[in-house]
Amino acid sequence: MLMIAGFDRYYQVVRCFRDEDLRADRQPEFTQLDIETSFMDEHEIMNVMEEMIRQLFAKVINVDLGAEFPRMSYQEAISRYGIDRPDLRIPLELVDIADDMKDVDFKVFSAPANDPKGRVVAMRVPNAGDLSRKDIEDLTKYVSIYGAKGLAYIKVNDLAAGLDGLQSPIVKFAPKEVWDSVLAKTGAQNGDLIFFGADKASIVNEAMGALRVKLGHDLNMLQGEWKPVWVVDFPMFDWDEKAGRFNAIHHPFTAPSCSVEELVANPGAALSRAYDLVLNGTEVGGGSIRINRTSMQQTVFEILGIGEDEAREKFGFLLDALKYGAPPHGGLAFGLDRLVMLMTGSTSIRDVIAFPKTQSAACPLVSAPAVVTDEQLKELGIRLIKPAGKDKEKQN
Repeated sequence: MLMIAGFDRYYQVVRCFRDEDLRADRQPEFTQLDIETSFMDEHEIMNVMEEMIRQLFAKVINVDLGAEFPRMSYQEAISRYGIDRPDLRIPLELVDIADDMKDVDFKVFSAPANDPKGRVVAMRVPNAGDLSRKDIEDLTKYVSIYGAKGLAYIKVNDLAAGLDGLQSPIVKFAPKEVWDSVLAKTGAQNGDLIFFGADKASIVNEAMGALRVKLGHDLNMLQGEWKPVWVVDFPMFDWDEKAGRFNAIHHPFTAPSCSVEELVANPGAALSRAYDLVLNGTEVGGGSIRINRTSMQQTVFEILGIGEDEAREKFGFLLDALKYGAPPHGGLAFGLDRLVMLMTGSTSIRDVIAFPKTQSAACPLVSAPAVVTDEQLKELGIRLIKPAGKDKEKQN
């Protein structure tokens, strides 16, 4: 709205609240540095913000982040690392092997290999062949947290010995040619351990991506202290199977990189003009070029299942303002607490926030949230109605 009003740029330091699950790098309330500017494209915005972060690290903690941050597409990040915020200090990558597994007799691999929504990957862990069975069992339990039904593996004892040099209960389920191809694709060497993921793509990405990070830290494999990267070319939408509709990957005001006609024809393939700055596997900032035309904004609302009446009720002020002409504009928001967490070497954002909240978003200091009294509800004009049958359930 400020861009439409004629302000060509602004920034604000603001306290924000999130309604999401809490993690080591998340709190229900956080401090955000928000920037917006007109007449700059995504590359110009990223260049300016990159220089700011570079100077910040140099002046505050005497760290040189390098001359230019690499840029990586969302698809490449997911393909190689299973996650859209990859920690590039860890030299482990996922390798697609679905083509090798389509015709094997091992349905655990062949079923997802032939499923358009499935994925089969291998991840080589150099010099990890001495991990014990107990170690692998513990890793199997770990990936189960992310929905994986198991964790197949192969220990590479002696490449020259062929199948006899491979130690694993799954080797018997595929011919030598298949394993030769897998070993070649992963670059396996004697003493290596290869882990496999096979399931729906979303489960494989999440489970193997988490396993990659865990192994990288547990086995002290980190290379370098700081590895920033810009992740770009995010999809505009993802498909919600349960709800049967599209959701916005970032937010419904993110501009797509295609025309209205192309967006309507194939919304699932549309890419957005969004960008995230990732540092050591933590997203420290994210932004996008915004939609500045009414027709495109209405189209995005329609694809998201937001009808004309709902759009008018919730965002009528924006749709009206866009009609008067909005300049091309975009922005980016940094999580100040996350930056401080990284710069201080803390492992949790709780260490750099005064009075942090618990995993359930409660505040131990003031015992919030508290029970609301009937008098407070009455003052606010709120009346609570118990669901039918609740009293009977309690009696029974």
